Amino acid sequence: MNNDQFEKYSDIPASLFEQIDPTARITDKKLSTKPVGYFRDALRRFRRNKSSVAAAVIILLLLLYAIIVPFVSNYDVTFRDGYYKLLLPRIEGLEWLGVDGCREQLETQAGYDYYNSIGYELNESAVKEVREHTRDENTGVDYYRLYVDTYDKVGFIYADLNETEYLALQAYQNETGIQVIYPLPANYKTSFVAVTSSANLWYELADNTASTQGLSAHHDEEGNPVYVPAYHTSKNEHRAKYDSLRLAGDDGGEDGKAWFTYAAKNQSGYRVRVLYREYYHYKNGFYPNHPLGTNQHGQDLLVCLASGARLSFILAISVSVINFFIGVFFGSVSGYYGGWVDLILERFTDILSGIPFIVVATLFQLHLADQMGALASLLFAFVLTGWIGIAYRVRTQFYRFKNHEYILAARTLGASDARLMFRHILPNSLGTIITGTILIIPGVIFSESMLSYLGIINLETSGMTSIGTMLSNGQAYLSSYPHILLFPAVFISLLEISFNLFGNGLRDAFNPSLRGVDE
Repeated sequence: MNNDQFEKYSDIPASLFEQIDPTARITDKKLSTKPVGYFRDALRRFRRNKSSVAAAVIILLLLLYAIIVPFVSNYDVTFRDGYYKLLLPRIEGLEWLGVDGCREQLETQAGYDYYNSIGYELNESAVKEVREHTRDENTGVDYYRLYVDTYDKVGFIYADLNETEYLALQAYQNETGIQVIYPLPANYKTSFVAVTSSANLWYELADNTASTQGLSAHHDEEGNPVYVPAYHTSKNEHRAKYDSLRLAGDDGGEDGKAWFTYAAKNQSGYRVRVLYREYYHYKNGFYPNHPLGTNQHGQDLLVCLASGARLSFILAISVSVINFFIGVFFGSVSGYYGGWVDLILERFTDILSGIPFIVVATLFQLHLADQMGALASLLFAFVLTGWIGIAYRVRTQFYRFKNHEYILAARTLGASDARLMFRHILPNSLGTIITGTILIIPGVIFSESMLSYLGIINLETSGMTSIGTMLSNGQAYLSSYPHILLFPAVFISLLEISFNLFGNGLRDAFNPSLRGVDE
């Protein structure tokens, strides 16, 4: 210590120092903490990155959604219902948030009469609110802006049942007290019903059926539609097996009095008019419930999205694992031996990397899909060149570590090439390799979605779908039913962003020297 330093610290009071006994034995203290390994230290650094942790949680939730939902839902990809297609999302208890399954529609007088009359016998209506009513002074056409329930607007349908099905449905009504079959309207056998074939037309038509108003109702003096009575027949003509159906106001009158007609005999059995909501419950055991709505095929979007995500995850993880093993083996041999071995292997990878992936995927779909299936051919297309990036990273890491002192010491002690490669060098390279392998997953999912969206591949079958297929199918309904395209688009966007943040966090955790730098 020079004089200047001594003068600087000479005014420190003696009370701040602790006197050491010169006769005491001073030893190093035993470490009280456990040693921190490479992966534990990387995990500690990763947890400090809040955005990466949040991204990891989101990825985990999306993965759990893809795994769990198909098991707990009442629906699967094979379930299709032509009447409940293009339904909007509805969640019980959250209708106040707008998730009520309703949509706004602009209708003429005929449309208003039709939707407003649905559920007339139940004192209900598919129209939840008339938001605007205007009249075009030039054409005299009335326009209504209606808020219509997409679930209730199905209303009644005509169903053709054989004798066994008809008797079983009657028995269900008698056992549960729930009415499914309703009387046929008096105009059932007129040409009007034959033209429209709708079981919801329960009113008389106006005389202007050919006008711009369409098939509007005949209104009384108070402006209400004039509804027709139920179709009647005499008890003598009514078969005894119909007598159990007295749930729609049938008074069980004496002979000769009018009885409601619930079924019309046809070649295959009986045609009946059923309330579809209850008929749906009778056939399936549950009422329609679609938190994300349905698509143009009547499939539940919640299950389709989960099944598509599951397929995408399985495909991406399979490709990632296969490419990991191929890339590690190829890059290890190339980087460890170097020389002419490295030269030959690098020229081979240069040739493969020069082939555009979209060309490979298209050719495989054209020539392999018929023999192996679309999914298997797509897997081969991803594996053909997908391992090159991992092999390059492994090769670089082997060139970096193979001449270090600990490798030379192990070789001097007689370690084999395989032990040096996979026991000493590879573990020190795992950080970069794992990061690159994990980032293959979002790349595969995005590529599959792009190929499906462009129509190059088609992974949709009766029991399978993919996110890209859902995006492609929803494109035609973007303006009218955007929810079909919205949910798969949000899913894949959230997945890609989360994987990007997650990958950045892994890179910074395994190699702090590259923090904030794109490799």
